[in-house]
Amino acid sequence: MLLTRSFAEKALEDAHHANPGPWADHSRYVAMACENIAKYCPHLDNDDAYIYGILHDIGRHAGVTSERHLIDGYRYCMERGWEKAAQICISHAFMVKDIASSIGVFDMPPEDKAFMDRFVKDAVYDDYDRLVQLCDALALPNGFCLLEKRFVDVALRYGTHPSTVERWEAVLNIKQHFERIIGCSIYDLLPGVVENSFR
Repeated sequence: MLLTRSFAEKALEDAHHANPGPWADHSRYVAMACENIAKYCPHLDNDDAYIYGILHDIGRHAGVTSERHLIDGYRYCMERGWEKAAQICISHAFMVKDIASSIGVFDMPPEDKAFMDRFVKDAVYDDYDRLVQLCDALALPNGFCLLEKRFVDVALRYGTHPSTVERWEAVLNIKQHFERIIGCSIYDLLPGVVENSFR
C-alpha cells in the first residue's frame, strides 16, 4: 500500500476517532516540525519526513497505553507494508538505543518486550529516525516549544528516571547535528515557538 501524505493524515484521523486525545494534535505538530527542518536538509525528503512524523504515535489507535503503543504502531504500519514508518513507531522513543532507558511502562506480553529489546538493539538509525526523535521533543498538542519545556512537561507527567538526563543529552546532540546541517537554529524554522514556550 502506497504511503502518501493524504493517506497518513487519514490514518491519523481514523486513529484519533478510535482513541480521542491530545496525542493526535501533538503528532500533527511533530509532522510539521519534521517537514520544516527536512526542507533544509538536502538528503531528506520533505514528504517522507512529514509522514514519519504524523505516524510516529499511530499505535495509540489501540487505546490508552504506555509503551505498548510503540509495538501497536509497529504492527499497524508493518501490516500495510510501511517498514520505515514501522521502525520509527518504535525508534522515536529510544534516542538511547536501550529499552531500559524507557520512561514508560512495558504494558505488553513478555514476548513483545523481548521483541522490542532485540529490535532497538539491531535497528540502524538514520536521519529520519533522529529527526522524529528531535521533533517529538519539540511539539506540544498546542504548538512548538523549546526542548527544555517539553522535557519538563514529560517529567511532570511520567516522573524522572535513571536515564532521564542521558535521554535529554541525546536529544540535544541530535539538535546540534541538524543545526550543523541547516546552518541555523532549529527554532528559526518553528513558527510560534517563542510565544508557545512562554505562555
